Amino acid sequence: MANKKNQFDLVPDKKGLIWDLLLYVTTVFALLSIGIKLWFSPDQGWAYLLIFLASLFFFIGANRILKTRLMVLPSAPVSLVIEPSRILVRLKDGTEQVLVKDLKFYSEIGGKTFALTGMDLTGKKQQYIFHRGQFVDEGAYNDARALLEVYR
Repeated sequence: MANKKNQFDLVPDKKGLIWDLLLYVTTVFALLSIGIKLWFSPDQGWAYLLIFLASLFFFIGANRILKTRLMVLPSAPVSLVIEPSRILVRLKDGTEQVLVKDLKFYSEIGGKTFALTGMDLTGKKQQYIFHRGQFVDEGAYNDARALLEVYR
């Protein structure tokens, strides 16, 4: 059973939210405005590419902001329990995903984000991304990373 040392409750990451908004909103706006400008020029082929890229960045940014930063989507993780033989991820919709096979831990070089992948009990591959700002404090983030090092 989970104890306080291996259970981590997650919170919305407001600081990261601002960074992502600045990054994705400006990127989508720039791509879309250049694409619209090119739409009325002889280089209309480039407009298709830029508008496609703007749409792609919009969906990627919206998912990242709504799922990992604000944690409002039903599939957003709200709690993480790390045990020696499995990892339990509780989602916003109340379901629990138990990762039991092929567990892998990926850490960003900057140390602000890490990802977990693994197979759940049904054999489906799952992937979750966690940001430092989602943990209640720096100590909890470092403790979670230390516990997950065995899955590197």
